[in-house]
Amino acid sequence: MTFYDRQTARLRTLPPMATDLLVVAAVALFTGPDVAVNEPPYRQADWFTWLLLAVSLPALVWRRRWPVQVAAVTGAACAAWALYGHIGELLNLPTIVALYTVAVQGDRRRTLWTGLVASLASGAVALRIGHDVVDPQGLPVLEMLWPLVPLLLGEAVRTRRQLLAEYAAQAARAEEDREREAVRRVREERVRIARELHDVVAHTVTAMTVQAGVALEAFEVKPAVARQAMRQVRDSGKEAVRELRATVTVLREREDDTIEPTPGLARLPGLVGRFAGSGVEITLRQGADADGLPPVVELAAYRIVQEALTNVVRHSGARHAVVSVNRQGSGLSVEIRDDGSPPQAPGMPGGFGLLGMRERAMAAGGTLEHGVMDGGGYRVRAVLPADGSLEEERS
Repeated sequence: MTFYDRQTARLRTLPPMATDLLVVAAVALFTGPDVAVNEPPYRQADWFTWLLLAVSLPALVWRRRWPVQVAAVTGAACAAWALYGHIGELLNLPTIVALYTVAVQGDRRRTLWTGLVASLASGAVALRIGHDVVDPQGLPVLEMLWPLVPLLLGEAVRTRRQLLAEYAAQAARAEEDREREAVRRVREERVRIARELHDVVAHTVTAMTVQAGVALEAFEVKPAVARQAMRQVRDSGKEAVRELRATVTVLREREDDTIEPTPGLARLPGLVGRFAGSGVEITLRQGADADGLPPVVELAAYRIVQEALTNVVRHSGARHAVVSVNRQGSGLSVEIRDDGSPPQAPGMPGGFGLLGMRERAMAAGGTLEHGVMDGGGYRVRAVLPADGSLEEERS
């Protein structure tokens, strides 16, 4: 930091009144000698010239609060000096400071009006006293221009401050937008992780609980059935570990790990088979035209079927359930029907399972609806985009 920068920083830390007093002292330092000494044949200093200085200097203390009024007072004193015959090079310095303050603290309209009035007044005074600095037509051009200099300087400083303030505000808004976007992404990622863990753990635990119950009942009377059920428990556990490992690998972004393929429609038969022995007869109706879909659509369809069947087994008390997956126009229709009761009592809000299914459908660009059917039972139906443009056909 240079010496000038250090001094400027110190001045900015001073109270406004202290700064104004320093400005008055600096103006007095340059204007006072010009008032005290004047070359012949111009009028020499007397009580009136000192009175004008005594009026101009204190007025500058209030230039921040009443800039236009202070400019008028100092301008009148400067004109009185000239008309009185006391001519000096720096007698207009109080007016220059006042005009600068008018521009730097105002707006462009006020600056224009102040410049017009000040130029006309200065020109009129020059014409009145017969100033030597005139153009060929006798117009005091230089005397009309000097009031515009501090106004232009103040306008430039004010404009620069406004630009800097606007840049700072834009930077602050951009930072706020980045923070909001980061919070939104973290929130979405937390929801996605929670949804993945819920779908994997809830389904696997339900399937393992069902198969463990079958094994417990058949342990003594049907050892072969019990062994088969325990194998299913083991397979379900391995499947859950694989899916959890794939999820963790994606989150950790380790390039040296092999990511397991995401579940898709081809694994629906195995998914249905895990519920064997649950007391619910599940029928899978999967059309051949439901192949070749985007991975995100297949994953959404798989998770929706997984969660819906988990709800059927755990909550509905149903005896039969039907899973239908077919193309329907430009969309993929995924429907799960059962003959049991709703997963929750009427009026109760949906649980995490229903919420997760809706979120998965929306994330894939589709829709999901669920509710009690007219003839009894419960239905969950999702329509997902199969080729990027969804045109759902209402039945």
